[in-house]
Amino acid sequence: MRTASRFVIVIIVLGAVLGGIFGYKFYQFGQMQEQMSQPQPPTQIAATEAITESWTLAVKAVGSIEAVNGIGVANELPGVVEEINFESGDTVKRGDVLVRLNAEIDEAAVRTRRAEAQLAAQEFQRISDLLPKRAVSQSQYDEAKANFDAAKARVNEAEAQLNKKTIRAPFDGTLGIRMVDQGEYIPTGTSIVEINMLDPIYVDYTLSERDLPKVATGYPVVATVAAVPNETFEGKVTAINTSVNPQTRTVRVRATLDNSENRLRPGMFATIQTRQPADDQVVTVPRTAISYNTYGDFVFVVEENDEGQKVVNRRTVKTGETRDTRAAVLSGLEAGETVVAKGLLRLRAGQQVEIQEDGQAQEASE
Repeated sequence: MRTASRFVIVIIVLGAVLGGIFGYKFYQFGQMQEQMSQPQPPTQIAATEAITESWTLAVKAVGSIEAVNGIGVANELPGVVEEINFESGDTVKRGDVLVRLNAEIDEAAVRTRRAEAQLAAQEFQRISDLLPKRAVSQSQYDEAKANFDAAKARVNEAEAQLNKKTIRAPFDGTLGIRMVDQGEYIPTGTSIVEINMLDPIYVDYTLSERDLPKVATGYPVVATVAAVPNETFEGKVTAINTSVNPQTRTVRVRATLDNSENRLRPGMFATIQTRQPADDQVVTVPRTAISYNTYGDFVFVVEENDEGQKVVNRRTVKTGETRDTRAAVLSGLEAGETVVAKGLLRLRAGQQVEIQEDGQAQEASE
Protein backbone atom coordinates (compact mmCIF):
# COMPACT_ATOMS: atom_id res chain seq x y z
CA MET A 1 0.00 0.00 0.00
CA ARG A 2 2.76 2.40 0.88
CA THR A 3 4.48 1.81 -2.49
CA ALA A 4 1.25 2.40 -4.43
CA SER A 5 0.57 5.62 -2.47
CA ARG A 6 4.04 6.96 -3.19
CA PHE A 7 3.64 6.16 -6.89
CA VAL A 8 0.32 8.01 -7.04
CA ILE A 9 1.85 11.04 -5.29
CA VAL A 10 4.75 11.15 -7.78
CA ILE A 11 2.32 10.95 -10.71
CA ILE A 12 0.26 13.80 -9.30
CA VAL A 13 3.36 16.00 -8.74
CA LEU A 14 4.69 15.35 -12.25
CA GLY A 15 1.31 16.08 -13.73
CA ALA A 16 1.14 19.38 -11.86
CA VAL A 17 4.67 20.41 -12.98
CA LEU A 18 4.10 19.48 -16.63
CA GLY A 19 0.72 21.13 -16.62
CA GLY A 20 2.27 24.33 -15.30
CA ILE A 21 4.99 24.30 -17.96
CA PHE A 22 2.54 23.70 -20.82
CA GLY A 23 0.19 26.32 -19.46
CA TYR A 24 2.97 28.91 -19.31
CA LYS A 25 4.09 28.14 -22.86
CA PHE A 26 0.49 28.37 -24.07
CA TYR A 27 0.20 31.76 -22.39
CA GLN A 28 3.42 32.98 -24.06
CA PHE A 29 2.18 31.79 -27.45
CA GLY A 30 -1.05 33.66 -27.00
CA GLN A 31 0.83 36.83 -26.08
CA MET A 32 2.98 36.53 -29.22
CA GLN A 33 -0.08 36.06 -31.42
CA GLU A 34 -1.67 39.09 -29.84
CA GLN A 35 1.44 41.21 -30.48
CA MET A 36 1.71 40.01 -34.08
CA SER A 37 -1.95 40.72 -34.72
CA GLN A 38 -1.44 44.34 -33.67
CA PRO A 39 -0.45 46.66 -36.56
CA GLN A 40 3.29 47.42 -36.66
CA PRO A 41 4.40 51.02 -37.12
CA PRO A 42 5.75 51.81 -40.62
CA THR A 43 9.52 51.56 -41.01
CA GLN A 44 11.14 54.90 -41.68
CA ILE A 45 13.22 54.95 -44.86
CA ALA A 46 15.20 57.32 -47.05
CA ALA A 47 13.88 57.24 -50.59
CA THR A 48 14.94 58.71 -53.92
CA GLU A 49 13.68 58.77 -57.48
CA ALA A 50 15.36 57.03 -60.38
CA ILE A 51 16.39 59.72 -62.84
CA THR A 52 17.59 59.87 -66.43
CA GLU A 53 21.11 61.19 -66.99
CA SER A 54 23.26 61.73 -70.06
CA TRP A 55 26.29 59.48 -69.74
CA THR A 56 29.13 58.60 -72.07
CA LEU A 57 29.05 54.86 -71.61
CA ALA A 58 32.33 52.96 -71.37
CA VAL A 59 33.56 49.38 -71.41
CA LYS A 60 35.99 48.63 -68.59
CA ALA A 61 38.97 46.29 -68.89
CA VAL A 62 42.45 45.69 -67.53
CA GLY A 63 45.61 45.40 -69.57
CA SER A 64 49.30 46.10 -69.82
CA ILE A 65 51.40 48.98 -71.11
CA GLU A 66 53.56 48.03 -74.11
CA ALA A 67 56.23 49.99 -75.97
CA VAL A 68 55.61 50.79 -79.63
CA ASN A 69 59.14 49.48 -80.17
CA GLY A 70 61.02 47.81 -77.36
CA ILE A 71 63.96 45.42 -77.53
CA GLY A 72 67.12 44.37 -75.79
CA VAL A 73 70.04 45.49 -77.96
CA ALA A 74 72.48 42.61 -78.56
CA ASN A 75 75.57 41.93 -80.67
CA GLU A 76 75.51 39.72 -83.76
CA LEU A 77 79.24 38.93 -83.59
CA PRO A 78 81.48 38.15 -80.62
CA GLY A 79 84.22 40.57 -79.62
CA VAL A 80 85.84 42.74 -76.97
CA VAL A 81 84.06 45.99 -76.02
CA GLU A 82 86.39 48.75 -77.16
CA GLU A 83 84.17 51.82 -76.80
CA ILE A 84 80.87 52.62 -75.04
CA ASN A 85 79.14 55.78 -76.27
CA PHE A 86 76.09 56.02 -74.01
CA GLU A 87 74.99 56.29 -70.40
CA SER A 88 72.12 54.45 -68.78
CA GLY A 89 68.86 56.31 -69.32
CA ASP A 90 70.02 58.31 -72.34
CA THR A 91 67.62 59.30 -75.10
CA VAL A 92 69.03 58.32 -78.49
CA LYS A 93 68.18 58.66 -82.15
CA ARG A 94 68.12 55.94 -84.74
CA GLY A 95 71.65 55.22 -85.96
CA ASP A 96 73.45 56.60 -82.90
CA VAL A 97 76.51 54.50 -82.03
CA LEU A 98 76.10 52.66 -78.75
CA VAL A 99 79.05 50.27 -78.59
CA ARG A 100 82.10 49.54 -80.75
CA LEU A 101 83.79 46.14 -80.58
CA ASN A 102 87.45 45.54 -81.36
CA ALA A 103 87.59 45.17 -85.16
CA GLU A 104 91.28 44.94 -86.06
CA ILE A 105 90.94 41.53 -87.73
CA ASP A 106 87.83 42.60 -89.62
CA GLU A 107 89.51 45.79 -90.86
CA ALA A 108 92.44 43.74 -92.14
CA ALA A 109 90.02 41.37 -93.89
CA VAL A 110 88.37 44.33 -95.62
CA ARG A 111 91.74 45.58 -96.88
CA THR A 112 92.56 42.11 -98.19
CA ARG A 113 89.25 41.79 -100.01
CA ARG A 114 89.61 45.25 -101.53
CA ALA A 115 93.09 44.37 -102.85
CA GLU A 116 91.73 41.16 -104.36
CA ALA A 117 88.86 43.11 -105.94
CA GLN A 118 91.30 45.64 -107.38
CA LEU A 119 93.39 42.87 -108.97
CA ALA A 120 90.27 41.22 -110.37
CA ALA A 121 89.13 44.56 -111.80
CA GLN A 122 92.48 45.07 -113.58
CA GLU A 123 92.39 41.55 -115.01
CA PHE A 124 88.81 42.04 -116.18
CA GLN A 125 89.74 45.33 -117.83
CA ARG A 126 92.63 43.71 -119.80
CA ILE A 127 90.40 40.86 -120.97
CA SER A 128 87.72 43.38 -121.98
CA ASP A 129 90.26 45.31 -124.11
CA LEU A 130 91.48 42.14 -125.85
CA LEU A 131 88.05 40.62 -126.57
CA PRO A 132 87.22 42.97 -129.56
CA LYS A 133 90.60 42.05 -131.13
CA ARG A 134 89.74 38.36 -130.71
CA ALA A 135 92.96 37.89 -128.73
CA VAL A 136 91.01 36.08 -125.97
CA SER A 137 88.07 33.73 -126.06
CA GLN A 138 84.56 34.45 -124.82
CA SER A 139 85.00 31.93 -122.03
CA GLN A 140 88.10 33.79 -120.74
CA TYR A 141 86.10 37.01 -120.73
CA ASP A 142 83.23 35.35 -118.83
CA GLU A 143 85.63 33.87 -116.29
CA ALA A 144 87.31 37.24 -115.68
CA LYS A 145 83.96 38.95 -115.23
CA ALA A 146 82.81 36.27 -112.75
CA ASN A 147 86.04 36.63 -110.77
CA PHE A 148 85.58 40.40 -110.65
CA ASP A 149 81.95 40.11 -109.48
CA ALA A 150 82.92 37.55 -106.82
CA ALA A 151 85.70 39.82 -105.57
CA LYS A 152 83.28 42.73 -105.19
CA ALA A 153 80.86 40.49 -103.33
CA ARG A 154 83.63 39.42 -100.93
CA VAL A 155 84.40 43.09 -100.29
CA ASN A 156 80.75 43.75 -99.44
CA GLU A 157 80.70 40.73 -97.14
CA ALA A 158 83.82 41.86 -95.28
CA GLU A 159 82.48 45.41 -94.91
CA ALA A 160 79.18 44.05 -93.56
CA GLN A 161 81.08 41.97 -91.00
CA LEU A 162 83.05 45.06 -90.02
CA ASN A 163 79.89 47.16 -89.66
CA LYS A 164 78.45 44.61 -87.25
CA LYS A 165 81.26 45.41 -84.84
CA THR A 166 79.62 48.82 -84.43
CA ILE A 167 76.31 48.50 -82.60
CA ARG A 168 73.82 51.31 -83.24
CA ALA A 169 70.40 52.33 -81.93
CA PRO A 170 67.77 50.65 -84.16
CA PHE A 171 65.19 53.41 -83.55
CA ASP A 172 64.54 56.56 -81.54
CA GLY A 173 64.01 55.70 -77.90
CA THR A 174 65.13 55.75 -74.29
CA LEU A 175 67.87 53.46 -73.05
CA GLY A 176 67.72 51.36 -69.94
CA ILE A 177 70.58 50.17 -67.73
CA ARG A 178 73.93 49.34 -69.37
CA MET A 179 74.70 45.63 -69.10
CA VAL A 180 78.31 45.48 -70.39
CA ASP A 181 81.63 47.06 -69.45
CA GLN A 182 84.49 48.40 -71.50
CA GLY A 183 87.12 45.73 -72.21
CA GLU A 184 84.64 42.90 -71.61
CA TYR A 185 84.51 40.01 -74.07
CA ILE A 186 80.92 39.44 -75.10
CA PRO A 187 79.78 36.36 -77.03
CA THR A 188 77.12 36.53 -79.72
CA GLY A 189 73.69 37.58 -78.42
CA THR A 190 74.85 39.28 -75.23
CA SER A 191 72.28 41.78 -73.91
CA ILE A 192 73.93 45.21 -74.01
CA VAL A 193 71.10 47.60 -73.10
CA GLU A 194 67.32 47.81 -73.31
CA ILE A 195 65.79 50.43 -75.57
CA ASN A 196 62.12 51.44 -75.66
CA MET A 197 60.13 53.96 -77.66
CA LEU A 198 57.99 55.60 -74.97
CA ASP A 199 56.05 58.32 -76.76
CA PRO A 200 53.52 57.42 -77.91
CA ILE A 201 52.95 54.13 -76.11
CA TYR A 202 50.55 51.20 -76.44
CA VAL A 203 48.12 49.68 -73.96
CA ASP A 204 46.98 46.15 -74.80
CA TYR A 205 43.88 44.64 -73.19
CA THR A 206 41.22 42.03 -73.82
CA LEU A 207 37.44 42.31 -74.00
CA SER A 208 34.72 39.69 -73.86
CA GLU A 209 33.25 38.81 -77.23
CA ARG A 210 29.90 40.24 -76.09
CA ASP A 211 31.57 43.67 -75.71
CA LEU A 212 33.08 43.57 -79.19
CA PRO A 213 30.17 45.49 -80.82
CA LYS A 214 30.76 48.31 -78.31
CA VAL A 215 34.32 48.98 -79.50
CA ALA A 216 35.69 50.22 -82.81
CA THR A 217 38.90 51.74 -84.13
CA GLY A 218 39.10 55.41 -83.24
CA TYR A 219 37.00 55.18 -80.05
CA PRO A 220 38.44 57.29 -77.19
CA VAL A 221 40.26 55.49 -74.39
CA VAL A 222 41.12 56.60 -70.86
CA ALA A 223 43.70 54.63 -68.88
CA THR A 224 44.91 54.77 -65.29
CA VAL A 225 47.88 53.07 -63.63
CA ALA A 226 48.70 52.42 -59.98
CA ALA A 227 52.05 54.22 -60.28
CA VAL A 228 50.27 57.52 -61.08
CA PRO A 229 46.98 57.15 -59.16
CA ASN A 230 45.67 60.71 -59.63
CA GLU A 231 46.27 61.03 -63.35
CA THR A 232 44.51 59.72 -66.44
CA PHE A 233 46.04 59.06 -69.85
CA GLU A 234 43.97 59.57 -72.97
CA GLY A 235 44.26 57.92 -76.35
CA LYS A 236 42.36 56.06 -79.06
CA VAL A 237 41.76 52.48 -80.11
CA THR A 238 44.17 51.82 -82.97
CA ALA A 239 43.76 48.09 -83.60
CA ILE A 240 41.38 45.22 -82.83
CA ASN A 241 42.43 41.63 -83.37
CA THR A 242 40.71 39.94 -86.29
CA SER A 243 39.79 36.79 -84.34
CA VAL A 244 38.34 35.80 -80.96
CA ASN A 245 40.36 33.49 -78.74
CA PRO A 246 38.40 30.19 -78.79
CA GLN A 247 39.63 29.20 -75.32
CA THR A 248 38.75 32.41 -73.46
CA ARG A 249 36.19 33.92 -75.88
CA THR A 250 37.98 37.23 -75.66
CA VAL A 251 39.42 39.57 -78.28
CA ARG A 252 42.63 41.57 -77.97
CA VAL A 253 42.44 45.34 -78.37
CA ARG A 254 45.28 47.85 -78.68
CA ALA A 255 45.07 51.57 -77.96
CA THR A 256 47.71 54.25 -78.41
CA LEU A 257 48.24 56.71 -75.54
CA ASP A 258 50.04 60.03 -75.31
CA ASN A 259 53.10 59.72 -73.06
CA SER A 260 54.97 62.95 -73.68
CA GLU A 261 56.13 63.12 -70.04
CA ASN A 262 57.28 59.47 -70.01
CA ARG A 263 55.15 58.62 -66.97
CA LEU A 264 54.05 55.32 -68.49
CA ARG A 265 56.53 52.47 -68.76
CA PRO A 266 56.23 49.12 -70.52
CA GLY A 267 54.93 46.36 -68.25
CA MET A 268 52.73 48.57 -66.08
CA PHE A 269 49.30 47.23 -65.11
CA ALA A 270 46.54 49.50 -66.41
CA THR A 271 42.79 49.93 -66.03
CA ILE A 272 41.16 51.01 -69.28
CA GLN A 273 37.81 52.54 -70.17
CA THR A 274 36.84 52.41 -73.84
CA ARG A 275 34.21 55.10 -74.26
CA GLN A 276 31.41 55.36 -76.76
CA PRO A 277 31.70 58.26 -79.22
CA ALA A 278 28.30 59.74 -78.23
CA ASP A 279 26.37 60.25 -74.97
CA ASP A 280 23.47 57.97 -74.06
CA GLN A 281 20.45 58.45 -71.81
CA VAL A 282 20.55 56.03 -68.86
CA VAL A 283 18.46 55.53 -65.72
CA THR A 284 20.56 56.00 -62.58
CA VAL A 285 20.10 55.57 -58.83
CA PRO A 286 22.46 55.95 -55.86
CA ARG A 287 24.85 53.02 -55.50
CA THR A 288 23.52 52.44 -51.97
CA ALA A 289 20.05 51.76 -53.43
CA ILE A 290 21.28 48.58 -55.13
CA SER A 291 21.90 45.28 -53.39
CA TYR A 292 24.57 43.45 -55.37
CA ASN A 293 23.96 39.72 -55.20
CA THR A 294 25.48 36.64 -56.81
CA TYR A 295 22.05 35.56 -58.02
CA GLY A 296 21.06 38.99 -59.34
CA ASP A 297 21.08 42.61 -58.23
CA PHE A 298 17.89 44.13 -56.84
CA VAL A 299 16.33 47.31 -55.47
CA PHE A 300 13.37 47.98 -53.17
CA VAL A 301 10.72 49.96 -55.03
CA VAL A 302 8.27 52.05 -53.00
CA GLU A 303 4.66 51.41 -54.12
CA GLU A 304 1.14 51.76 -52.75
CA ASN A 305 -0.95 48.72 -51.82
CA ASP A 306 -4.74 48.38 -52.20
CA GLU A 307 -5.26 50.21 -48.92
CA GLY A 308 -3.23 53.21 -50.05
CA GLN A 309 -0.31 52.40 -47.77
CA LYS A 310 3.28 52.75 -48.89
CA VAL A 311 5.06 49.41 -49.04
CA VAL A 312 8.34 48.19 -50.53
CA ASN A 313 8.67 45.42 -53.07
CA ARG A 314 11.87 43.76 -54.16
CA ARG A 315 12.66 44.04 -57.86
CA THR A 316 15.53 42.46 -59.81
CA VAL A 317 17.46 44.89 -62.04
CA LYS A 318 20.33 44.72 -64.49
CA THR A 319 23.05 47.17 -63.52
CA GLY A 320 25.73 48.80 -65.64
CA GLU A 321 28.53 51.28 -65.10
CA THR A 322 29.04 53.14 -61.81
CA ARG A 323 30.29 56.71 -61.54
CA ASP A 324 31.06 58.42 -58.27
CA THR A 325 28.01 57.74 -56.07
CA ARG A 326 25.56 56.67 -58.80
CA ALA A 327 24.99 53.48 -60.77
CA ALA A 328 23.32 52.91 -64.13
CA VAL A 329 20.30 50.59 -64.28
CA LEU A 330 20.02 49.05 -67.73
CA SER A 331 16.70 47.26 -67.21
CA GLY A 332 14.09 46.54 -64.54
CA LEU A 333 13.50 50.12 -63.43
CA GLU A 334 11.94 53.17 -65.05
CA ALA A 335 12.83 56.82 -64.55
CA GLY A 336 10.54 58.46 -61.98
CA GLU A 337 10.03 55.35 -59.84
CA THR A 338 10.82 55.73 -56.14
CA VAL A 339 13.37 53.38 -54.57
CA VAL A 340 14.80 52.96 -51.10
CA ALA A 341 18.09 54.85 -50.99
CA LYS A 342 19.81 52.95 -48.17
CA GLY A 343 19.32 50.48 -45.32
CA LEU A 344 18.13 47.60 -47.51
CA LEU A 345 19.12 44.84 -45.08
CA ARG A 346 16.35 45.68 -42.61
CA LEU A 347 13.57 45.55 -45.20
CA ARG A 348 11.43 42.72 -46.57
CA ALA A 349 9.02 42.53 -49.48
CA GLY A 350 5.58 43.92 -48.66
CA GLN A 351 6.76 45.80 -45.57
CA GLN A 352 4.95 49.04 -44.79
CA VAL A 353 7.23 52.07 -44.84
CA GLU A 354 7.18 55.80 -44.24
CA ILE A 355 9.38 58.14 -46.26
CA GLN A 356 11.25 60.56 -44.04
CA GLU A 357 13.54 63.46 -44.54
CA ASP A 358 17.24 62.66 -44.81
CA GLY A 359 18.01 63.54 -41.20
CA GLN A 360 15.06 61.58 -39.78
CA ALA A 361 15.77 58.59 -42.00
CA GLN A 362 19.37 58.57 -40.85
CA GLU A 363 18.26 58.47 -37.21
CA ALA A 364 15.81 55.68 -38.02
CA SER A 365 18.47 53.61 -39.74
CA GLU A 366 20.79 53.99 -36.79
